Amino acid sequence: AAAGLSYVGGYVINTYKSYDNFLQDKYALLPAVIIICVAVVMFIIGLIGCCATFRESRVGLGLFLAIILVIFIAEVSAFVLAFVYREKVKTDVQGTMHSVFEKYNGNNPESAVVDYLQEHLHCCGVKNYSDWTTTQWFNSTGNNSVPLSCCKQNMKNCTGRLDQPQEL
Repeated sequence: AAAGLSYVGGYVINTYKSYDNFLQDKYALLPAVIIICVAVVMFIIGLIGCCATFRESRVGLGLFLAIILVIFIAEVSAFVLAFVYREKVKTDVQGTMHSVFEKYNGNNPESAVVDYLQEHLHCCGVKNYSDWTTTQWFNSTGNNSVPLSCCKQNMKNCTGRLDQPQEL
């Protein structure tokens, strides 16, 4: 389990590089770091449990039980906090995404991140393609269209025009 969590934490940190413009908060990598720390702690606890069982030590097994109970309480607390603050996180991420979409011009690094995100997640805009109608890029192009990264991958002749929403 510790090896699996270490892999997940490393994967999240590695993936962060693709989305760092959306997650401008300096605490965005905190969950990944916590996952890796939990993996290290799990390895140590597992080692304590194995040694206590192998030696048939009552003190070691008691310590192992106490540590497992503390971890269970921490997990329940984390679940409750995640449930309570889920809307705040959603609002913060959407606000950051809207600000990145406002900076879109087709050439800057933010534009590359937006295009990458829309192509890989098969989405368009923060909620849908109509989010683009309020951006400076949409108003400056004057062709009533969204970026080509909004097009469905199976659409060969997609122009991104809003009068053809079935292609977006």
